[in-house]
Parts: sequence; structure tokens; C-alpha cells
Amino acid sequence: MNRGFSPACERNKEAIYSVLNLYIVHGDLLEIGSGTAQHAEYLAEKFPKINWYLTEHKDNIENLRSFFPELNGSNLKAPCELTIGKDDFPKSSFQYVFTANTLHIMSWKEVKTFLKLCGKRLRESSLLFIYGPFKYQNEYTSESNANFDQTLKARDPNQGIRDFHKINELLEKFGFKILQDHQMPANNQMLVFERKEFNRLS
Repeated sequence: MNRGFSPACERNKEAIYSVLNLYIVHGDLLEIGSGTAQHAEYLAEKFPKINWYLTEHKDNIENLRSFFPELNGSNLKAPCELTIGKDDFPKSSFQYVFTANTLHIMSWKEVKTFLKLCGKRLRESSLLFIYGPFKYQNEYTSESNANFDQTLKARDPNQGIRDFHKINELLEKFGFKILQDHQMPANNQMLVFERKEFNRLS
């Protein structure tokens, strides 16, 4: 078992809770990219009426499964493998999808696939929460984000901080409207989108 520990998760979990608490009531929530499960464990306790579904990429799912039994939270659901472009969402009617610090790790193709999948699988009035750093009209919100983006691209040219306007444009195409763009600590944002009336997508 190698759970690991994310200092960033520890720092931002309370700020994330303060925003989610404005929107979340009860139902099923799907987390994309649960990682060390620090967010899941903390937030599931805060939202006892939520069934929190953990997921991870095929390369990391076995590690997450190995330490899952040690997590606190009776409303935490056993982790599912979810590799964008390969796997569908688990079988449930999710009222919420939450993901933190994943869009800049995905390739742009994977980002588009993920957002389209949200459009296909989330029903009317469901909410999508996307946490992380973003650019605005191709401008960084801070020098540290610009440096972080360079680090990402040096590691993998397909990675990088995404532009809010491109994300918003795609999600409008896939049936969502932006409810709020919350400014978060450490030059991050929490984007909140609502699924509009369902239309069949091609």
C-alpha cells in the first residue's frame, strides 16, 4: 500500500468544501481522479447524505484500491477504474461530478472527451465542479501559474493549463451553462456548471 500524501490537497480541502457546500445537498457524486483520496475522505465526511464514488486512471487504480479499506467514511464507494477515452461512468444517476487538478494533466483530446461524456451522462440540473488553475483569453492569472504550465509542458507537451473560455465553449456545446467561477486560494478556480435540458448528442 502506497497511499502517498498531497500537500496541495491538504491545503485546499477546506476552501473546496466552502464552495461545494453552497451547492451540494444529497445524492450521488462521481469524483474523477481521486488520487490519494484526501479530498474524498474529507469531503465525504462533510456531506454524509452524499454517496461519494471514487475513480482512478488504469495506471493508478490498483494503488487506490489497496488503501481504500483503510479510509474513513461509510458513504465512500469502492473505487472504479475510469480512464478517459476508454471507460464510461459507473452505472448510477449522478447529481454531481467533481474533479480537482486533472484537466491540466489530461491531453486536450482527453479533456474534450471527458466534457462530452459529462454532457451525455449527467441529467438535467446536475452539477459539474472543476477545480484547478486556468488561463483567461490565453493569459495566466499569476506568474506561478505560468511557471507551472512550463513545467507541465516540459514533462509532457500534451499537458498544460487550460483556457477557461475554451472549456466554457465546449461545455455550452455539450449542454451546460456556467453558474459561477469561484476564485480560490493559490491562484486556482472552482468552475461550477449546470446541465441544461437534455438533448441527444452526436
